Amino acid sequence: MRASFTSDSCKESQLDSLNPQSWLQVERGKLSKFCSRSSSSSSSSILRFCFLVGLIRESLIKVPEPPVQPFFKPVDYVEVLAQIHEELESCPPQERSNLYLFQYQLFKGLGEAKLMRRSLRSAWLKGSTVHEKLVFGAWLKYERQGEELISDLLATCGKCAQESGPVDVSSELDVDISSGSHETLSMMNGKHILSVSFKIGDEKIVCDRQKIASLSAPFHAMLNGCFSESLCEHIDLSENNISPLGFREISEFSMTGSLNEVSPDILLEILIFANKFCCERLKDACDRKLASLVSSRDDAVQLMECALEENSPVLAASCLQVFLQELPDCLNDDRVVEIFSHSNKQQKMTMVGSASFSLYCLLSEVAMNLDPQSDKTAFFLDQLVESAETNRQKLLAFHQLGCVRLLRKKYDEAECLFEAALNAGHIYSVSGLARLGNIRGHRLWAYDKLSSVISSVTPLGWMYQERSLYCEGDKRWEDLEKATELDPTLTYPYMYRAASLMRKQDVQAALAEINRILGFKLALECLELRFCFYLALENYQAAICDVQAILTLSPDYRMFEGRVAASQLRTLVREHVDNWTTADCWLQLYDRWSSVDDIGSLSVIYQMLESDAAKGILYFRQSLLLLRIANNLPSELIRLNCPEAAMRSLQLARQHASTEHERLVYEGWILYDTGHCNEGLQKAEESINIKKSFEAFFLKAYALADSSLDPSSSSTVMPLLEEALKCPSDRLRKGQMFDCGEATEHEHRAPLCFCLKDVSLTGRVEVKMAQWYEIDNALNNLGSVYVDCGKLDLAADCYINALKIRHTRAHQGLARVHFLRNDKIAAYEEMTKLIEKAQNNASAYEKRSEYCDRELTKADLEMVTQLDPLRVYPYRYRAAVLMDSHKEKEAIAELSRAIVFKADLHLLHLRAAFHEHTGDVLAALRDCRAALSVDPNHREMLELHSRVNSHEP
Repeated sequence: MRASFTSDSCKESQLDSLNPQSWLQVERGKLSKFCSRSSSSSSSSILRFCFLVGLIRESLIKVPEPPVQPFFKPVDYVEVLAQIHEELESCPPQERSNLYLFQYQLFKGLGEAKLMRRSLRSAWLKGSTVHEKLVFGAWLKYERQGEELISDLLATCGKCAQESGPVDVSSELDVDISSGSHETLSMMNGKHILSVSFKIGDEKIVCDRQKIASLSAPFHAMLNGCFSESLCEHIDLSENNISPLGFREISEFSMTGSLNEVSPDILLEILIFANKFCCERLKDACDRKLASLVSSRDDAVQLMECALEENSPVLAASCLQVFLQELPDCLNDDRVVEIFSHSNKQQKMTMVGSASFSLYCLLSEVAMNLDPQSDKTAFFLDQLVESAETNRQKLLAFHQLGCVRLLRKKYDEAECLFEAALNAGHIYSVSGLARLGNIRGHRLWAYDKLSSVISSVTPLGWMYQERSLYCEGDKRWEDLEKATELDPTLTYPYMYRAASLMRKQDVQAALAEINRILGFKLALECLELRFCFYLALENYQAAICDVQAILTLSPDYRMFEGRVAASQLRTLVREHVDNWTTADCWLQLYDRWSSVDDIGSLSVIYQMLESDAAKGILYFRQSLLLLRIANNLPSELIRLNCPEAAMRSLQLARQHASTEHERLVYEGWILYDTGHCNEGLQKAEESINIKKSFEAFFLKAYALADSSLDPSSSSTVMPLLEEALKCPSDRLRKGQMFDCGEATEHEHRAPLCFCLKDVSLTGRVEVKMAQWYEIDNALNNLGSVYVDCGKLDLAADCYINALKIRHTRAHQGLARVHFLRNDKIAAYEEMTKLIEKAQNNASAYEKRSEYCDRELTKADLEMVTQLDPLRVYPYRYRAAVLMDSHKEKEAIAELSRAIVFKADLHLLHLRAAFHEHTGDVLAALRDCRAALSVDPNHREMLELHSRVNSHEP
């Protein structure tokens, strides 16, 4: 035992009495050791390290409470999704965008990023007004930050990606100006008065009386009615803030119906004049003319004030579009924030029409992402509350503003808002009320409040997690266990239990607990806590592994509640680990890749990127780890699912590409990974035309497999992978032997071994190691294609040779070959080997379950659920078995326990089918509708929905 921890923040002397080797010795005893090595450590470094130790102690003593999330979190999201889908089927077109926005908010609370974006796109597509198009188009653009490169790459392939680009507001926004036309002729003493002159200052402008009269009702009354001006040939307009030049343009407009090209200042004069005299056609023309001149934020700021003052909707919408297209940067401009924050109801109607709630939803989200405690966030949420009309809108606005008031420590206001949200039906807002009660010293009240909610509804994991904050000891532990049982994706229970175990000096149990969640959810806060554990244990190599993984996923991440940059902590810890040569790094990467240690692999690649190695290829490897590519080629063990970090790595690979053909390959992968398979294929072809390379053929094989609907496409993919294995990669040949000898004739058959005893050879090994990283994937994928084509012997050869270079995942392919040869025992044994070697082996257990009898299958799938509760196949299998045994309620309950924390189409589909089978038409219809919210175009789901819908009473 190298460390000691206490259960609360007791004094250092108490800690010392527990264990003389307490980790606090790092802060005291080790300080003198550092001082004795003054030649190698500066005093500032020592102080920084001591500060770090203090932070670690604080982190382990008390895990931060989970925040009250500013999200919409209904008790039964399936029911709400079903309601939204039902309303979308029958509502008027003008209501659809708001429904899709509400659907977006629900998916946001579930953490479903892809579904969130799809809902936004639907809101944009179904927008019934220009203002909705502006808001949701800008929202989509904001969500796609950092994806500008994708649009540029698509443009090089002849494809336009600007589906939600700028709107021509002037041509698309209709304004009713029918009341502004008056064509009646006037008479004076039975004679036509054909003209009238208007005096402005020292100048007179002669106009056609009837043309001017036709501009508006006031002019018509003045020139043709009972006013004295109707009898005058000369009228003085000098006091109406219009210049002679401006009025000449008005006179010209009365004759021609159009405005000439004049300066913006003159247009503003005319606009104000037209508004004053109710000249609607003139005002509209001026409004549109000014709108076409808005090209920058400064223009928009200057013109928006006039647009709101003069009620000019086209100009206001044009200015609004400029602001929204510059999110989030424009929110750093106080002038813009002032416009959005202090607009009254009429001004909001001029600026954004009926889409006021949508606008402030967007602005509030952007502001919260920048700084949830800022004044601008509070201002926007105040406007959101004011704009809310329906009950759904109100509960969301009240809750979000309540969360911000809580952060800003305005407790009375927060309480009122949470109460309002709760009364509107948002049960999750009770968590805000409980926090406020606890802050005010009413801990028992908070506990009872949560207990009341738990007893009144079907409880969810967050309810027990929240209640655990207001009790101690066994009660807290029990609530957190229940929270994990109901929702294993909640990170706080794992963190609390792990920290508690560490304080009790149960190191292995603490690490096992935090590793439980890291095995299926790469949560940065959990990696941070494990980093603290390793530092306290003085396991600096493991600690630096975690902090480097953190920096790979989030380069700007700050640890210890944002007080210290993770990069600074890495610098401190780096002083306590051995430096690796590039050759050492390759060997370490080889070991970690072979043992399916994803986090370890990420860490090694991060370290390698500091060297002079070819960064393009390393960033590409990094992206492969971060994103499991789903395509027609059989997938391997599930990898880390971090699409944003993976895309960032791919873009860095492109940026650091050393050759044109290499750059084209990375561009192809960027396009492929974002769903543009044909364009990715085009980039692969361009690369091959420059130089035949392993990477280009490999990309082409993937893109072809994914873009082809022909089941026989394997016959096309297979020769491409075979060709890839014959090509140079990274300036090397595939299959060169790692015993520092020459390449064999049969390149992809060569075994791999290492010879690093002679230091002079490390350079050669470091270079040759780069080959292995792609050979394994190539052999494995080629084996999969051979299986699809029925060439089992060739497939087995590929997998066996992949295993010779320790491509552990090839056991899965070889097991499949054994199974297709009707040798289930060999298949089971092969998967057992994979389980023994792999660190991340939930999918290995799942795959092995296919090769054994029912009892062993059940045991394997139970293990899968323990290791990765997000994998849905075990729930579906167990439910199917229960259904076969006529245990319908238990089967439905098995599916329901996963559905409650994972919005999965297949789970919902199966549960709907079970409900249909048992005759519960309403429950089946609910699940069908919810599933179609997840995937509106799923053919089997649509068929089931149609069938069930026909039986609805």
